[in-house]
Amino acid sequence: MALHDTSLPEPSGPTHCGAAPPLVPADRERLLSGAHHDPHALLGAHPDPGGTVFRALRPFARSVSVVVDGERRRLASEGDGLFSGVLPLDAIPEYTLLVSYADGEQEAHDPYRFLPALGETDLHLIGEGRHEQLWTALGAEPMTHQGVTGTRFTVWAPNAQGVRVAGDFTFWDGQAFPMRSLGSSGVWELFLPGVGEGARYKFEITSRYGSRFLKADPMARATEVPPATASVVTSSHHEWGDQDWMSRRGEVPVHEAPLSVYEVHLPSWRQGLTYRQLADVLPEYVKDLGFTHIELMPVAEHPFGGSWGYQVTGFYAPTSRLGTPDDFKYLVDALHRAGIGVIMDWVPAHFPKDDWALARFDGDPLYEPGDWRRAEHPDWGTYEFDFGRVEVRNFLVANAVYWCEEFHIDGLRVDAVASMLYLDYSRDSGQWTPNVHGGREDLDAVAFLQEMNATVYRRAPGVVTIAEESTAWDGVTRPTDSGGLGFGLKWNMGWMHDSLGYIAHEPVHRKYHHNEMTFSMVYAYSENYVLPISHDEVVHGKQSLVSKMPGDWWQQRANARAYLGFMWAHPGKQLLFMGQEFAQGAEWSEAHGPDWWLLDPAYGAEPDHRGVRDLVRDLNTVYRHTPALWQRDTDPAGFQWVLGDAAEDNVFAFFRYDTDGTPLLAVSNLSPVVRHDYRLAVPEGVPAWQETLNTDAARYGGSDVTNPDPVKPENGAVRLTLPPLATVWFTSV
Repeated sequence: MALHDTSLPEPSGPTHCGAAPPLVPADRERLLSGAHHDPHALLGAHPDPGGTVFRALRPFARSVSVVVDGERRRLASEGDGLFSGVLPLDAIPEYTLLVSYADGEQEAHDPYRFLPALGETDLHLIGEGRHEQLWTALGAEPMTHQGVTGTRFTVWAPNAQGVRVAGDFTFWDGQAFPMRSLGSSGVWELFLPGVGEGARYKFEITSRYGSRFLKADPMARATEVPPATASVVTSSHHEWGDQDWMSRRGEVPVHEAPLSVYEVHLPSWRQGLTYRQLADVLPEYVKDLGFTHIELMPVAEHPFGGSWGYQVTGFYAPTSRLGTPDDFKYLVDALHRAGIGVIMDWVPAHFPKDDWALARFDGDPLYEPGDWRRAEHPDWGTYEFDFGRVEVRNFLVANAVYWCEEFHIDGLRVDAVASMLYLDYSRDSGQWTPNVHGGREDLDAVAFLQEMNATVYRRAPGVVTIAEESTAWDGVTRPTDSGGLGFGLKWNMGWMHDSLGYIAHEPVHRKYHHNEMTFSMVYAYSENYVLPISHDEVVHGKQSLVSKMPGDWWQQRANARAYLGFMWAHPGKQLLFMGQEFAQGAEWSEAHGPDWWLLDPAYGAEPDHRGVRDLVRDLNTVYRHTPALWQRDTDPAGFQWVLGDAAEDNVFAFFRYDTDGTPLLAVSNLSPVVRHDYRLAVPEGVPAWQETLNTDAARYGGSDVTNPDPVKPENGAVRLTLPPLATVWFTSV
């Protein structure tokens, strides 16, 4: 169970040391039980009136010798794995330990001869909750310390009596390696020579109640493949090739730039592919479809695949199911080199109760609040974070920075923001306590979100944060210095709910729900919005996008195409979940992913699905090249209704304008009839309007009712042919 260092010289034959003074019984008991706060004061080498005392804790060893200048001196056994002796030396020398076990001898550096490998500045910042690169101070860090290679282990466990390191290098027995407490910081530290990358480990914690248990490292940067739960020592060796992308990504504010997002669940997009294998196919696919960004459902480590990553145990570790952290960097790098931004889902709202992870980490509530009414999330059977504790806020803020700085992530979509903002979220009377002002707002969570956003935007230029916030909280995308939460964008859940409700009705009934498609423009500029058709809308009995549509198969596809055309023209950015880009009829399941066979003629697939995918490609292409569709997404002057009250016709028409005033006309006819000579007022100064995109085109699977020639205005209006169940875009010529 000792650590072996093959670089050490072969020692000469042993002689015996003198007898060392015995440990104080109370110290001995605390040391052996894993409850001592300062094992370095008892173990290692220390001055003594008789010379230098050496003491080692090596359970199961037959003998232990001290090696000084190539000579070994055998220590006497004190029982229970303790060995000690005195050498007549005036100063503590450089030395190693030679440990004999039943299966042979191992020579190693003594962990207890090293000074702390964590500096006072780190401890000060940790204590203040201001360590913005916390991952460089806590966790397992391979390093060279005092000229010796090994790994520094550090963990925050302020309520523990003692903490020890256990791993595959100790056969999961923590007795040999107790850690020292670094004062009031609550941090425990131990440098273990000879331990390097790939070593698996956990922390063995003795609570203040005397119970002892193993915990995975909250700051682990790599983990075993679930269902195994150990943390893994790792160090990055990836050399980035995305310098051009990183230098350009912040040139244009995101709300003034095109943003069209393809949402992906990596483990199921192409089942069985690793991060590196995905890097060979995913960037090419996304680029071909014209999306500007990809959004990854949570990649942080999670024990249960069925949670889709939304119940995180390893906040600093990409899931090992698909490869190593460097493998994930390789995928991000490949996407960047293909010109595709990477947004990832980030889940700071809650964490699971697994007893080997964050829950009651040192025997007491630590990451979760101590008040049970605040600690447990009533909907998900998980714990919420204690946003009022500075160290916990630091853990999360630094985590957001970590993904942006270490993995070059371009955006964080923050999950379940509403559940953080309200003290009474999903709680009945008596299950929550009002804030100091008597309100229901969680002021600590508000402060955390503001700090997170301000820190990310300051440290990672060009990164965007996106809130999934389902209520009407004021100022989600307002800057923090104006009292807002400071997000860059917010998911428009209202638009999603209303528009899907409208489009699910039979066309004959839509006139009674016309306002569900127009109401979004009442509040469209209250925040900076993303229009999301996400994974949440195509699971749990909600049906896929095309299956929500009424009518026969032709009408369902036509409705879906028209809806996508309306969505891409509406103010706000777009997000579409995988499988919806080719009108997959079945709900998504993480067990098998998208139904790719629908696109493969070899399996009898019809062109119906390929037509919808071709439409999505063209929507993205025209969108990216038409500034009117994105340049003024947050400016009311960039939108004008042409026809917003044609409920009897199920027709919607509006203009979008770029900063130069160049218009795009979008018209949606959501009735299954062709409307000939349909009159729409248009501004003066445009000699003719050219059809730029028509979701009814034959190549998309439509009936091919089009306006093939430029349409010239007469008396301030144009007369258009509107295809059935279709959206048509016109640009000025």
